[in-house]
Amino acid sequence: MHDPAEFRRLGHELVDLLADHLAEAQAADSDLPVLPAAAPRDARARWTGAPFPGGTNPSELWRDIVAHTHHIQHRRSVGHQVAPPTGVAALTDLLTSTLNNSSAIFEMGPVATAVESRIVEWMGARLGLPDDCGGVLTSGGSLGNLTALLAMRNLKRDADDSRPMAVLVGMQTHYCVDRALSILGMGNTLPVPVDERFRMHVPVLDVMKERSEIAGARVVGVVASACSTSTGAIDPLDEIADFCDDHDLWFHVDGAHGASFVLSDELRRRLPGIERADSVVWDAHKTLLVPSLVTGVLFRDGRHAAASVAPRAEYLFDNPDDDLDLGRRTLECTKPSLGLELYVTLATHGEAALAEYLDAMVARAAQFAERLRDTDDFELLTWPDANIVCFRHTPGGVQGEALDDLQRTLRERVVAGGRYYLTRTYLRNAQWLRCTLLNPATTDADLRGLLEALRAAVPG
Repeated sequence: MHDPAEFRRLGHELVDLLADHLAEAQAADSDLPVLPAAAPRDARARWTGAPFPGGTNPSELWRDIVAHTHHIQHRRSVGHQVAPPTGVAALTDLLTSTLNNSSAIFEMGPVATAVESRIVEWMGARLGLPDDCGGVLTSGGSLGNLTALLAMRNLKRDADDSRPMAVLVGMQTHYCVDRALSILGMGNTLPVPVDERFRMHVPVLDVMKERSEIAGARVVGVVASACSTSTGAIDPLDEIADFCDDHDLWFHVDGAHGASFVLSDELRRRLPGIERADSVVWDAHKTLLVPSLVTGVLFRDGRHAAASVAPRAEYLFDNPDDDLDLGRRTLECTKPSLGLELYVTLATHGEAALAEYLDAMVARAAQFAERLRDTDDFELLTWPDANIVCFRHTPGGVQGEALDDLQRTLRERVVAGGRYYLTRTYLRNAQWLRCTLLNPATTDADLRGLLEALRAAVPG
């Protein structure tokens, strides 16, 4: 099972398979389905059977996996917030899996811990946080938000105030924030309404805070989105920071999707105030072309990075001054080497290339939104702040519930056809189709083709 020669042979076969797959997924005339048609029950049946006897050729399994999975690398996959990783990032993922170092303590991952420290430092600097900021990388935004909000709860405790703590959260904030607050015993939070652009409506924060406190809760923080999942809306961060400063509240920004915009001179202007946050979550796997999962949890005050967890484990943490024992700052114990893929991507391609990529994706979304706005049979929900576009097909004579039913039918038919993949969402009491543009291979011609496919899918 650990034969270097066999590893070499199989590695060449796997790389050849994946390189061919990438070429096919990116080809303009590709017949490869984005999502091969299969009911969940049928998909499960393919992978169940007798106990594993051994002896199967792994190359055959790999080909089967590639053939029947969702092809994120496909140029016409414009659904979820998962980017196709760069080649060097994917190959570095193979490297980290083979080395299998943990980054919980320095001795188990001397390179991984040092590189993660560098990536956290880089993220903090790009966000505009102070020099003494700090943080950690976690396995995904859900864990990242939980880590940041746990620090908030621990730091905002008041032994002289027995009221339950509450947090003001925008109605478009990702559901993992509500889940985290519930885990932390702070599930009595009131949702803050949004404006016509789906951004947190700052003028009502005073009212919401007063309402929470009348109900017996002590408001300790505000969670803003940059950007929200459904629409890509970016909350007015500077105004929210002002409110938090005025009331001594913790300011947390869920920047899982949009924090990467700080790399672009143009897009950074959409995030004024993010540098004022007490904590920020930033998913590299969403918008920096690295494999899942790589999430930065950044704290304005670096001392707060250890406020989430302060573990006692003498067999691990025997040097209290060693800041490369990263397990002191995270809920993960056997912690993966999370920073290497991003470090190698940055070292290979440079920050400027990633900024150009982000600029291109947001520009492509704006171009698509403009096309939708200028057509007679499609309706744009709102102008995109980021690279997420929500819209619906509105053929003449279809209204009300029938229009909602039509959006469901159109998506089902288009996805079942295999040529395109998009998602849908529910906003303003209506169903909307939704695209997230993350693949640099996706062209305007692909998006025009998507609209034609939606028109053709209308039941006749």
